[in-house]
Amino acid sequence: IPKKGGGSRRLLVPDGLLKGVQRNILHHCLDGRSISAHACAYRRGRSPIDNAAPHAGGEKGRLLLKLDIRNFFDSILFPRVYGAAFPESLFPPAAAGLLTHLCCCYDRLPQGAPTSPAISNLVMRPFDDYIGKWCEARQITYTRYCDDLAFSGVFDAGEVYRKVRGMLEAMGFALNSRKTVVANQGMRQTVTGLVVNERVRTSAQYRRKIRQEIYYCRRYGVREHLKAVGSLSGKETEGEAATKEQAFLQSLFGRIAYVLQTEPENQEFLEYRDGCRSMLLEKERG
Repeated sequence: IPKKGGGSRRLLVPDGLLKGVQRNILHHCLDGRSISAHACAYRRGRSPIDNAAPHAGGEKGRLLLKLDIRNFFDSILFPRVYGAAFPESLFPPAAAGLLTHLCCCYDRLPQGAPTSPAISNLVMRPFDDYIGKWCEARQITYTRYCDDLAFSGVFDAGEVYRKVRGMLEAMGFALNSRKTVVANQGMRQTVTGLVVNERVRTSAQYRRKIRQEIYYCRRYGVREHLKAVGSLSGKETEGEAATKEQAFLQSLFGRIAYVLQTEPENQEFLEYRDGCRSMLLEKERG
């Protein structure tokens, strides 16, 4: 599948039988295991907002350093999955080996398997805890969202970069230097797509896109808007078109709700939410 920043991402999605087995492994062997407080992805009740919030505002001279781990899931190999996800302190060796084989593909952690996100957090726990303590001793805030690492505070970005790179390389990972970002307070600082210069909020571009969608839907109707942007060809049956309209409105409602998570008193988007809900109800009634 295509990546946002260009290039492609390889997904290794298991067949139905294996996916069912992996879901059972997730439920019985992985759910509820202790992971680092610095890890914000793949956790119930956590969202990109929780990852961004610790970095919002702060003292004068605050820097934001963002690092990206290259080929994150592909870099997690069989031995590390075995040791972190199915340690012999919890599982007999034969069972640990079997479970690891069921969760790996070509001796790597496959992106696309239901077990992989939870396993990645277990693998990264030693790194998260160590770097978290190292940062806390220097009044640096650290969070990780999957392969995205964020550091904020008053610090030497080069020192942090070298420390993180050294530990990641010892674990078999590498940083994607093209995605390294150092932003001072005079620049727009974003973490997991959210602006954190003063407080957590969605970007102006994100909100502008929603305004455009609402405007076109109100002026031309949802169906005509979807035709204009190429989401509908006009050759669909009435049922197919109605299904696509409903899916679009549900997505739009979710994006509006996301803005309101960071700005709950935003009257403009409260009105958009009510309007979108009305359009959804109208479509559901047929």
